[in-house]
Amino acid sequence: MIKEVRIQSVGDLLPLITEQEYRKDLDRYRSPFLYRGIPDADYQMTTSLRRNCKGLQKTLELAILNNFAKYAIREDPSVSRNVWQCMITGQHNGLPTRLLDWTQSPLVGLHFAVTEANLEEMEQHDCLVWRIDMQELYSLLPDRYQKVVNRTQSTIFNVKMLANITESLEQYDRDMGKESMVIIEPPSTNDRIINQYSFFSIVPMDMDDIEDFLNRRTEHTVKYIVDRHLRWRVRDMLDQLNMSERIIYPGLDGLSKWIARHYYVK
Repeated sequence: MIKEVRIQSVGDLLPLITEQEYRKDLDRYRSPFLYRGIPDADYQMTTSLRRNCKGLQKTLELAILNNFAKYAIREDPSVSRNVWQCMITGQHNGLPTRLLDWTQSPLVGLHFAVTEANLEEMEQHDCLVWRIDMQELYSLLPDRYQKVVNRTQSTIFNVKMLANITESLEQYDRDMGKESMVIIEPPSTNDRIINQYSFFSIVPMDMDDIEDFLNRRTEHTVKYIVDRHLRWRVRDMLDQLNMSERIIYPGLDGLSKWIARHYYVK
């Protein structure tokens, strides 16, 4: 089931940013959680492919990926390796895909939650941070997927591991059905992936309602809903912690976004 937690003060953020579990075998603290920040708490969790292609996503997905690989290969030869690498590269460059962005950093998740494209809307609606448990989602995978991950002493896939199981979207969809999905850690091919501490979930084509899946099949999923009146306070706090567009989007575009927001007049 999905648990909802209301964030109405800065103090309420403490559990979110400190939820690490003690590992007796390591005598260290580790977090199994991933986070996804959403600027409007009313937004439904869905992929950019579904938003873009509606009911034709299954028909159009392969054409989108093939055309991206055909034209992007000159700039990034890695897109020709397999469909998963092509999809990850496309996702980070605005291509509609079945991937959902996640991060292992709650601060990065908060950044995306409390940052609006239109700053006039900052106090017009609540925002939220989703939290999922990688270990819990791993436990839902088919046995042969779990065995591959077990050999690496991990709970997540990389591109090579997934490609060794299947390079076919059709096979992946048959394996996952509506009841499981793979979490994948992308290769560190650019600074955005590195700085955003990026992970992706690969949503099966038949999983029409991601939130329903999480509600039915998981116990550790949380929606941290940040009150709209707190958003500017959290946004300014993150800037002081050096978590801003300048870090999230390395380069002049991120720098410009950060400066524009820093000097925005309310």
